Amino acid sequence: MAEQADPSLVPQHVGIIMDGNRRWAREHGLPVIEGHRHGINTLRKIVRSAGKHGIRYISAYVFSTENWQRDRDEVKQLMKLFMWGLKHEVAELHREGIRLRVIGSKLRLTHAMAKAIHEAEQLTKENDRGTLLICLDYGGQQEIVDAVKRIAELGYTPEDITPELINKFLYAPDVPPVDLVIRTSGEQRISNFLLWESAYSELLFDKTNWPDFDEERLQAALAEYSNRRRRFGS
Repeated sequence: MAEQADPSLVPQHVGIIMDGNRRWAREHGLPVIEGHRHGINTLRKIVRSAGKHGIRYISAYVFSTENWQRDRDEVKQLMKLFMWGLKHEVAELHREGIRLRVIGSKLRLTHAMAKAIHEAEQLTKENDRGTLLICLDYGGQQEIVDAVKRIAELGYTPEDITPELINKFLYAPDVPPVDLVIRTSGEQRISNFLLWESAYSELLFDKTNWPDFDEERLQAALAEYSNRRRRFGS
């Protein structure tokens, strides 16, 4: 049984780098897309578990700006899977009172995908039992570049630029900073994920491939987090 976290020390915002879908598929002798499909099922379960543990925000890294460089057929199948999720999984999120937001550049998404995102966000915008942020066509460096470009377009002077100002122009400026970043599959890097928002995050690397990550692993991560002393540079 996983160690229990101190309820008073539960992170408000957890970022998840959902790594290991392809590795899981290979280990099970399945097509790569099946790893991603099982990964979406795992995300659904973890979002539900997170709410039970008092986590208010989950940011899930589902497709990075660099992932466009993958095999064309894999990318095409992934986009079909995301579209399916936007049309079918969102109804379940809505019933559970979860708000869905999709953040990222979105410049390379199709019109149909952009429309599905808008409809999903509109459907769930009043929900207040938790927020799931899907990082799609997302890159942390690109987010900061986009924020700085917008600041320049609006005519701010160099003297005006502060961390607080930049924060206002991020993709989701109203969302609190990330308290805990979890990366699965044993890799120990952040891969351009929420660079600004994770400046003082605790980092936790789990060897489990993402499709096998479950509530017990989440509980273990939360227990580890509650035992750490966050210093914020002090």
